[in-house]
Amino acid sequence: MARYIVLGRFQPFHMGHEYLVKSALEHVEDGDQLVVAIGSKQAGWEPDNPWTAEERQAMIQAWAAQADAEIEIVAIEDINDPPNWVTHAEKIHGEGILVTTDDATSQLYRQAGYEVRNPEMNQREQFEGWRVRQTAKMLSTVYDDEAVREVLKASIPTSVIEWLIETDGLFRLSTFETGVHAG
Repeated sequence: MARYIVLGRFQPFHMGHEYLVKSALEHVEDGDQLVVAIGSKQAGWEPDNPWTAEERQAMIQAWAAQADAEIEIVAIEDINDPPNWVTHAEKIHGEGILVTTDDATSQLYRQAGYEVRNPEMNQREQFEGWRVRQTAKMLSTVYDDEAVREVLKASIPTSVIEWLIETDGLFRLSTFETGVHAG
């Protein structure tokens, strides 16, 4: 029996995260468990972390229901202390095999004695969280659900787009200052 761990902020849960979770699910056999660990639990309602841990969990649950994926979701507060992160996070996500495409996270967990699986990701730049958030922010004041679906479908799973529309989860992005002003 093995435990696989996927760690991220999931701001929002996008296709890069979907790829990572599906990559981990490929290894899961009967009796195994997949834990999706939401980082920065305390963060929310800020430009780089617009959604709360509870909202991110709801996004992931919407995706998992649509994908018929059995996962456990946990949330971990960020301690901003990389050398002690693994020990801190392990108390929440438990021991297991980390599945990640992030080099720094991979290195931290390997140094702590974890087995780490690194699936190759071809479109990493397209699925960087800040890019996905900027695209969503551009749509945050567009009141045309079909247009939102059409633009976001390149980077966010349909079930998460629907969650964002149904909960008005994009609107708050329009309230954050960008630092860029016309004129």
